[in-house]
Amino acid sequence: MNDPQVQAPVRAARTSDNALTPARNSGVATVPAPTAQDAATVQEVGAEAGLMARLVRLWERDRFPSTDALLPLFAARSTDVAANRLAAAWCQSYTAADAKGRRAMLTMLAACQPAGQPDGEPAARVFRRFNNQPDGLRFLVSLRADMLRWRKQVSGLPALDKTLEGLLSAWFDVGLLELRRLTWDSPASLLEKLIIYEAVHEIQSWDDLKRRVAEDRRCYAYFHPQMPDTPLIFVEVAFATQMADNVQALLDARQPAQNLDKARWAIFYSISNTQPGLRGISFGNFLLKRVIDALVDDLPKLKSFATLSPIPGFNEWLGKLDAEAVEAIVRDKTRERPRQRVPDGARWVARLSRAGTGAGSETVRRAGHKLAVHYLQSIKNGQPVDPVARFHLGNGARIERLNWGADRSSKGLAQSSAMMVNYLYELDALDDNLTRLGEGKPAISRAIARMS
Repeated sequence: MNDPQVQAPVRAARTSDNALTPARNSGVATVPAPTAQDAATVQEVGAEAGLMARLVRLWERDRFPSTDALLPLFAARSTDVAANRLAAAWCQSYTAADAKGRRAMLTMLAACQPAGQPDGEPAARVFRRFNNQPDGLRFLVSLRADMLRWRKQVSGLPALDKTLEGLLSAWFDVGLLELRRLTWDSPASLLEKLIIYEAVHEIQSWDDLKRRVAEDRRCYAYFHPQMPDTPLIFVEVAFATQMADNVQALLDARQPAQNLDKARWAIFYSISNTQPGLRGISFGNFLLKRVIDALVDDLPKLKSFATLSPIPGFNEWLGKLDAEAVEAIVRDKTRERPRQRVPDGARWVARLSRAGTGAGSETVRRAGHKLAVHYLQSIKNGQPVDPVARFHLGNGARIERLNWGADRSSKGLAQSSAMMVNYLYELDALDDNLTRLGEGKPAISRAIARMS
């Protein structure tokens, strides 16, 4: 899923509906591998079916046997009953295990991948077996979240993750997803998930939530048929007579309700992914197109569509630049010689953060805009560096406008010195913008170009 990779983690202080969340004080202790007597007993079973059944019983009893006991999971026949029983036992054990136990199980699974077969195909068989279990797709989404957590520490796990990512990309194709509008009349269990998963602008209370799903706002969520009670991604929309430039004003509950008959702009001010296990899995550039189509059907007088978006990686990026790199971005190009003893990126972060709480001098604002524009257009490995930019530019938007002091919350100041950006969605330009992005040149407005 593309980010606002908008894949934002659920706040730890709250409880999610993750199917793999262990029960309090539950977990399966790691036990030694089967004894020599157990192994001898297995060898005495001549028939393959008997051997498979024995392995399943060993697994159900000891939970963490040798890697040989897991090899049937990779068997080629999807109808292999014993292998499928073993898959069910593995999933049940994994669900009950604590973090230490899960990591041990993943380590063993990664270690026993058969060699000499088409790349990824043996692992794909395992994941298909898991998917065939009751609530298997939800299990795999949560399993991948753990794999992403440990992929750099467990040998062989990146290969497993690559295979599972490819399968989930197919199983979560945007054409399979259902778009639903959420309102105050939606089930309380769904509304509670909005509070849990909101990753851009934290929902402060039930009154705050009620305002966000009120009749003069819109909130849409995508669902998968096999996970009908869990929103995968949700989009919060406000309406205005012009493009919004301040999120505090947008979220202010004291503001009167909008007259939707006069609204001409739809502002996407929060887009949150709910499942860490779907990180990096793209829903494609049709995701927001479907939301826009729904808005136009509902409010045909709407003419323009834009975001009011955070710039979450800006301060971190800027803080790592040395003085020479910063000076190359901010200095007046007509100056023949670079200035001496200029501040480095960390000092600029402090300067911009102080200025972000007020108007700031013209010099500081101009430098801040140049730095932010440079950052938003930065490309690494063919993708924008900033995760929110990656999402919106990957959906065909263009960088339209920077807004000074647009988010003066503690989070906004820490992330981007209170700056926010508008991404503009022009329906007729989306494909051309995507072509430009593929060439390493994100689409930008004339106003943004003048700041470069």
